[in-house]
Amino acid sequence: MNPNLNSLRARTTRPAGSTSGRGERRSALAPALAAALALAVAGCASLTAESPVPIAAPTQLSIAYQKPSGKVTLTEVFVGGAGLGKGVLTFRGKTYPFRLAGTVIGPGSVSKRQVAGEIYDLNDISAFDGIWVEGTGPIGLETGGRSELWLGNKAGVVMHLTGTSEGMTLSLGKDEVLIEITK
Repeated sequence: MNPNLNSLRARTTRPAGSTSGRGERRSALAPALAAALALAVAGCASLTAESPVPIAAPTQLSIAYQKPSGKVTLTEVFVGGAGLGKGVLTFRGKTYPFRLAGTVIGPGSVSKRQVAGEIYDLNDISAFDGIWVEGTGPIGLETGGRSELWLGNKAGVVMHLTGTSEGMTLSLGKDEVLIEITK
């Protein structure tokens, strides 16, 4: 046997019952990570056809060859994992102010977006309120500059909005927002 190897074992082997602290941190962290993973999987499992939350964000293919139903302007501010905003929908000659509250799916954000664009497949104003999924782009760090959003709801209504953003967001490329017309 190699005498250097035995010397190394003697220095790194600890008596029974003693710890370096590192293993204790790992063992305490493992249940927390397992719980977070279980909640994430459970949340994804609830996204079924019966769920009020849209499963996927729309894309350019969602509106191919369609005429817009109206126009939307929107301002939203995200801090941490939550966001608030307001906007105006113009539909069939009338304006409808609305508010929104949402979450960043990912670590979080400190950002502000000002966007405007068209809405598609809105046939009745009652299909506007509700939960929307917002595609914000690729997974990763998004910094200020040009902003392009694709939003869709379970009624099949799609918004394509472009504008500017300030700040930064670390995201999985998707947010969820609750939109409600204000009276």
